[in-house]
Amino acid sequence: MKRYSVLFLLAMTVFVLSYCSSAKKATVSKMETPKLAYENSVQTIIAANCSPCHIPEKGGRKKSYDNYANVKADIDEMIRRIELNPDEKDFMPFKKTEKLSDSTIAVFKQWKSEGLLEK
Repeated sequence: MKRYSVLFLLAMTVFVLSYCSSAKKATVSKMETPKLAYENSVQTIIAANCSPCHIPEKGGRKKSYDNYANVKADIDEMIRRIELNPDEKDFMPFKKTEKLSDSTIAVFKQWKSEGLLEK
């Protein structure tokens, strides 16, 4: 009888330990960072830094960047221009004395590298 009790406890221990390790794996996979999307990341940066010139409802007369399709179509040119220094031709954002922060520029680059998701 003692022998069966030891085997039962051993089997239960193995079962519990194997269940715990798979729970850790599930937790790690859930912690993946979500990909950037136009609506949750890029749109707010554009509204804050490209207004009013590229936002028609704020009086802008340049190409509209208040929609996903236009931003997606021009992303390479946008990145090129925001990476320029303020004293260089074509620097954006226009009329600003400083370039966007490296972390802000990185958002545009990451969004592009992750596939230009809309939502």
